[in-house]
Amino acid sequence: MVYENSTHFAMSIKSGIFVNIIDIMDTQLKSQLILDDGSVFTGYSFGYEESIAGEVVFNTAMTGYCESLTDPSYAGQIMVLTFPLIGNYGVPSREIRKNGISQFMESEKIHTQAMIISDISIECSHWNAKNTLSSWLKEEHIPGLYGVDTRAITKLLREKGSMKGKIVVENTADVEFYDPNAINQVANVSCKEVITYNDAPDKKRVVLVDCGVKHNIIRELADKRDFTVIRVPWDYNFNDLEYDGLFISNGPGDPDTCSKTVEHIRKALSDKKPICGICMGNQLLAKAGGATIYKLKYGHRSHNQPVQMVGTTKCYITSQNHGYAVDSATLGSDWEPLFVNMNDGTNEGIQHKSKAFFSAQFHPEACGGPTDTEFIFDRFGNSINNV
Repeated sequence: MVYENSTHFAMSIKSGIFVNIIDIMDTQLKSQLILDDGSVFTGYSFGYEESIAGEVVFNTAMTGYCESLTDPSYAGQIMVLTFPLIGNYGVPSREIRKNGISQFMESEKIHTQAMIISDISIECSHWNAKNTLSSWLKEEHIPGLYGVDTRAITKLLREKGSMKGKIVVENTADVEFYDPNAINQVANVSCKEVITYNDAPDKKRVVLVDCGVKHNIIRELADKRDFTVIRVPWDYNFNDLEYDGLFISNGPGDPDTCSKTVEHIRKALSDKKPICGICMGNQLLAKAGGATIYKLKYGHRSHNQPVQMVGTTKCYITSQNHGYAVDSATLGSDWEPLFVNMNDGTNEGIQHKSKAFFSAQFHPEACGGPTDTEFIFDRFGNSINNV
């Protein structure tokens, strides 16, 4: 639906906050998604008015747009949401705790290049809403495109695979296509220095390798399980530290750009201290164990991916966000698959046959998404406490 600029001015009160009905209708600039195969989708700009390029990927989740936008794993990507109406529950406070962890988001800022949706909700209603989606995107200089058929875009991406694309906003300079996987995205999003959370001499110590960590992973380890968490940059030699367990986080881009991380993990494998990885962490642990990684045609990005625990009849509904996968056939003799995706049979986790080393390709911290697999953190915690 297209609104005329001059006739749709209103103010409303939802959950105690004011919402400007025309916060996205003040300019109505046309905007286009142009894919590198020549496909063009024309809609309207919302958010920041600037042309931008990246890898175009789709997400089929019905909720969780705030968490997805702030997930560092989306760095360099233009996110297409298939759910038709986005923005209806607004944006929560961007409050940052004293320890530097976001209260409600998954990092300190938006990491996606841009956002593409079918229809924008111009009003929001939620007890925790402090801002509208369009205003938030403007504040963080993130372009948005609405008024296009996102399911048609998704169908195209499923047929041809993830593609390079660009959003070109009317009256702004054009940009060149850009492949985010050609550079080390992990280095861009990782912390630059060692950060410690929940430090106390009587607590077990977990080294968290930050490849683009979601803050809910830190909440799971430090808040819920009361570990001291030592967050280190992606290329930091953590083997010189005193710790009780190693955790390897999620992150964006091609895992083959993280050879330094793999080198450090491989050295840690000679020890018996528990190791757990999530998403990118699964791929890097597998590489350290000798396996190879390959790029998926269009990746897994949703909150409804069915995953089976190998050797059991147990199936879990999982939250996922990745474009690469482990080739299970290349796992060494000391390793075995732990989970498998029931949609396409791809690897969803690995484990060592004799040591407490294991990982999940999906997101057991599930923010947003289902919490069915939070037991992954319990398994890791129990492994540390039982050593």
